[in-house]
Amino acid sequence: MAAATADNALQADKSARRRSIAFLNWAHALDHFVLLIYPTVVIGLEVIYQRPYAELIALSTAAFVAFGVFSLPAGWLADRWSRRNMMAAFYIGCGVSLVGVAAAPNLVGLAIALFALGVFAAIYHPVGMPMLLEASKAQGRSIAFNGVCGNLGAALAAGVAATIASWLGWRAAFLVPALVCIATGIAYVMLVPDDRHHTASRKKTADVVLSQRAALIMFGLYVVISLAGGLTFNTISIALPKIVDERLGADVPLLWVGSVATAVFMCGAVAQIVVGRLVEWFRPYQLFAVIVALQFLGILWAANSSGLMLILALAVTMAAIYGQVTVGDLVIARYTADAWRGRVYAVRYFLTFVSAGAAVSIIAWLYSRGGFDLLLMAVAGIAAVFLVGVLGIVFLVSGVERARNRAAQPAE
Repeated sequence: MAAATADNALQADKSARRRSIAFLNWAHALDHFVLLIYPTVVIGLEVIYQRPYAELIALSTAAFVAFGVFSLPAGWLADRWSRRNMMAAFYIGCGVSLVGVAAAPNLVGLAIALFALGVFAAIYHPVGMPMLLEASKAQGRSIAFNGVCGNLGAALAAGVAATIASWLGWRAAFLVPALVCIATGIAYVMLVPDDRHHTASRKKTADVVLSQRAALIMFGLYVVISLAGGLTFNTISIALPKIVDERLGADVPLLWVGSVATAVFMCGAVAQIVVGRLVEWFRPYQLFAVIVALQFLGILWAANSSGLMLILALAVTMAAIYGQVTVGDLVIARYTADAWRGRVYAVRYFLTFVSAGAAVSIIAWLYSRGGFDLLLMAVAGIAAVFLVGVLGIVFLVSGVERARNRAAQPAE
């Protein structure tokens, strides 16, 4: 009887974990989807509002700044209060904000609603990633699949938004996903139990304990790579539809631009699946360096390409961009205790995503002065800084691993 009860409890726990992981994967897809609707729809707004691209894309600056800034209080509040309740706020808040964007009467109202969207979208990464690591036991395949879901959200944003806008108008491109977010939030509250009773029992030691000096160096390096990586990630992701629109070599309708952009983003999904397998064979920090190097080379290739070669170069770049996100999160998970992961991820994503606001300004400023030739070369320089930071982590972690191995060897 006792054995049967224990078995039932174990099965119930497994079902709850699977349900939680499913909602987290869906949330990751929605998070990237909702933020990348505007960079596609804005191409059509150039005609509607008779304003240049540089001016219109700048309206989303506050949204992307909020996406980074509000990750800090989100991660802190989730660790101190409830990760589950914060995720409920993510779903409902994003849905209501999207309704606000769709109903915006003018460009000022549009910018305000986009800012609100950035505030609620900021919740996912510092809250959802620690929840996923806890529910999945930090399995590489689970983390990689979650990354694929985020990539699919980003990939489908361009194609779906362009399709809805072409058929039903640009406001519907925001209203339809708004209804999906709100409906999901209601289902989430009903199906996923509160977790406030788990807060005090979370693990307070990392899988690999660093010395104070090594931890400070690691933190400093992650500051560098989070800023440089965020600028690289966001600049390419936000500018991608316009890059495709301008450099394919022929005038193409918005629907085709969105479709090609979606295909390029899909390459990131494939890369994340591959990374999820590779981390079972290679050390994550070593794989991190290889993928970031590939990202740097892909951006250089894209800067000097057009037509079909441009698409291939962007495919390589996007695969590396999303692949490095997955393996970078696994490196953090290995060296950070669960009780602190919300706050650590909050800092990482604060730096990564607050740079999105800077990315929008960089796109507008550089594009108006030298087009995408100047912009892509500037991003390549930022990617080079990113690579240097990752190589620093490789050097540091290699030393820590060697010290651990020496300490583990028995005395002769």
